[in-house]
Amino acid sequence: MDNAMPVESGPKAAVGGTVRPLALARWLLFVAFLVVLMVMVGGITRLTESGLSITEWKPVTGTLPPLTEAQWQAEFDGYRKIGEYLQINGPAGMTLADYKFIYFWEWFHRLLGRVIGLAFAAPLAWFWLRRAIPAGYKSRLVALLALGGLQGVFGWFMVSSGLNAKVTDVSHFWLSIHLLTALVTLAGLVWTALDLRDLAKSPGARPARLTGIGAVTSAVLFVQLLLGAWVAGLNAGLASDSWPLMQGRLFPEVDWSKGAFWAFTHEPFLLHFIHRWWAWVAVAFLIVLARICRRAGDRPASVAIHSAFGTQVILGIATVMTGVSLWIAVLHQLVGALLVAATAWGAHSAGRRI
Repeated sequence: MDNAMPVESGPKAAVGGTVRPLALARWLLFVAFLVVLMVMVGGITRLTESGLSITEWKPVTGTLPPLTEAQWQAEFDGYRKIGEYLQINGPAGMTLADYKFIYFWEWFHRLLGRVIGLAFAAPLAWFWLRRAIPAGYKSRLVALLALGGLQGVFGWFMVSSGLNAKVTDVSHFWLSIHLLTALVTLAGLVWTALDLRDLAKSPGARPARLTGIGAVTSAVLFVQLLLGAWVAGLNAGLASDSWPLMQGRLFPEVDWSKGAFWAFTHEPFLLHFIHRWWAWVAVAFLIVLARICRRAGDRPASVAIHSAFGTQVILGIATVMTGVSLWIAVLHQLVGALLVAATAWGAHSAGRRI
């Protein structure tokens, strides 16, 4: 009932409201699912080279795709002015039908972003007006909403970095910012949902704290995800189709002529090498985190972490050995998002305070 007494212990709702932590948790986990789907669709968009197919940012009118042949031709004409078409797809004989295929994936990616924004903002406003948000959580939810908004802005900065006649792809730096913002948002959604589930079980529960092992594991994983984004942005996954060796040797030939900083941020062979071996550093920390979860009595979190990183390693190797097969690479990105969610779960479990 709307006029029920507010919870008196632990986080409280505004006067006259009734906290609904379990409903909030379920909503956030649903939004987290949509973010995972968004990451997967983003992977398809990237791997099909569809990201530059829409050369304008129209937050409202861009919701609808072209509906007439004249509109399609206008979109195609805009695409034919950029380097990706002039240097790659134009000489390859791209037709309007070919363009419609890549347009679909970028349009669907943007549409899904709009859906996520609505799926977060509308329920947030409803819970807020109903005074159902526990005290101390409004600022966190607003921060998550802001991250979602930044995700869209960063996505456009990424696209605009490739919209000129001199380049054929987007900046791998903006690609990494775009992807990592989504994954940080995903972790925040999962963490907050788990805090709210604990609150639903015990009104006196306090938000989990980030422990040392949780922070270090998250940082190590963040580096691996950053490297993965740079590998994707530079097409460095194609630097080798063998594992564990590259070019028949453990350490590949690397171009150091432009300096070490350039090599560590741009050299495809070096970044591919670091990405494949830093993964084992991440695995080591994830195993430690999983064991701590198990000792804390949260076996499901431990199983989730082990399952996610085990699958991710297999898919990473398969991606390399298949020459970056589209659907294997997409699954690699999808499981990467699930690994972030599992790590957030494990770090939360390690720092629970009920």
